[in-house]
Amino acid sequence: MKKGLALAGVVGLVGLTVWLGTRFVGTEAVDAHWVGTPDTLTTVPVMEPLRVMYGFDVDRKRVVEGRVQRNQFLGDLLEDHGVPFEAIRTAVNRAEGVFDVRRFASNKPYAFITDPDSTLPAEQFVYEPSPFEYVVFNFVDSIYVSRVRRPVDTVEVISSGVIYSSLYETLMDSDALPQLVNTMADVYAWQVDFFHLQKGDRYKVVYEEYRIEGKPVGIGRILGAVFEHQNSPYYAVYYDQGQGDVYFDEEGGSLRKQFLKAPLDYTRISSRYSPRRFHPVQRRYKAHLGTDYAAPRNTPIRSVGDGVVIEAKYSQYNGNYVKIRHNSVYTTQYLHMNKIASGMKPGTRVRQGQEIGYVGKTGLATGYHLCYRFWKNGVQVDATKQELPASEPISEDHAAPYAIAKQAMLDRLAEIAYPSAPLETDTDEEEITDVETAPATSSVAPQAEPDDMP
Repeated sequence: MKKGLALAGVVGLVGLTVWLGTRFVGTEAVDAHWVGTPDTLTTVPVMEPLRVMYGFDVDRKRVVEGRVQRNQFLGDLLEDHGVPFEAIRTAVNRAEGVFDVRRFASNKPYAFITDPDSTLPAEQFVYEPSPFEYVVFNFVDSIYVSRVRRPVDTVEVISSGVIYSSLYETLMDSDALPQLVNTMADVYAWQVDFFHLQKGDRYKVVYEEYRIEGKPVGIGRILGAVFEHQNSPYYAVYYDQGQGDVYFDEEGGSLRKQFLKAPLDYTRISSRYSPRRFHPVQRRYKAHLGTDYAAPRNTPIRSVGDGVVIEAKYSQYNGNYVKIRHNSVYTTQYLHMNKIASGMKPGTRVRQGQEIGYVGKTGLATGYHLCYRFWKNGVQVDATKQELPASEPISEDHAAPYAIAKQAMLDRLAEIAYPSAPLETDTDEEEITDVETAPATSSVAPQAEPDDMP
């Protein structure tokens, strides 16, 4: 009798254990381990971790993920997943002040959280406008819209490389984020022409990297760097003396100059200044008193310096173009624009880096590109070879603290090793650029030509 009661008690305990297991983890298999002495063995369920996405328990949900397609609207997407029209309208109204639904953009990730019964409407829709945040449209119980900022960690990262193909490929080989290319190009926009990098140029950089749940999602500021271009080292040390983010060299001079090295963000160069070049349209050799930058249609064109617009119009050969006088010495011109930026007209004041137009192929041009011209004292010169005046250096009040910060960064950069050279390289060219092959240059100096000649 006692044995029977004991057996029944064990069976009851096991039954309770199984019920608790299904209570916590559903009908899925339950891992268990034994606790107690051999005479009092019992099983304890091992609770499986809940699957959580965007703050919602999705263990017993169906999650449909995707990316917004071109010309796909928020309302259409919600309707396709069973959300009633009235609920959509209510959600859009309640999104006001939280998320502008007009900024619903293609190629952005999204997720629907629904009941396993596919005939029921979506319970939540989550849209990610950036890696740093997401927007939740909730349709269960009460309709609401919330914007959630993900926790971001900022860590310092180092990178170094030797360029044998391109800066982009070198940085990708070191597992750096693509944004680091543009960030470095911005820091060195006044010192290094990234359209004329040389094989063997190399760099070391210390920078901030943003991470979410351990994954890199963005680049912060560069804290310090050295870029060796044509065997000359260019140092950049971040220091704020009350004028915002500014970089200085090892002597305390500002890296910011009166003119940018290039009128486009780092893309590629297609044809350089040459006193004798084979013109692709006219099929003859002639002087090309400018520098061509190949770039996709409508790439923004920026003014290389502060100045005043003296011409902004269309002409037969130059197409749409803008000409800017920077001071009594320097003038620049930007040709073949697809469109001149709004507000550009004679007398308009522009700032360095301001958008003045967009890349096109108007006038006498073949592919999409910008022809950039540079005048010094009324004579057209090669913009890539000009020594440009610098901005304000470190002030006397900040000289001592900057010296300490600078030395600490230089010591840190010195500790970073360059990677070893690859056994083989993909190019035999010394200059890392996409340059049209130009004929041998003439020893005769180029003659000036009218502005509206190609």
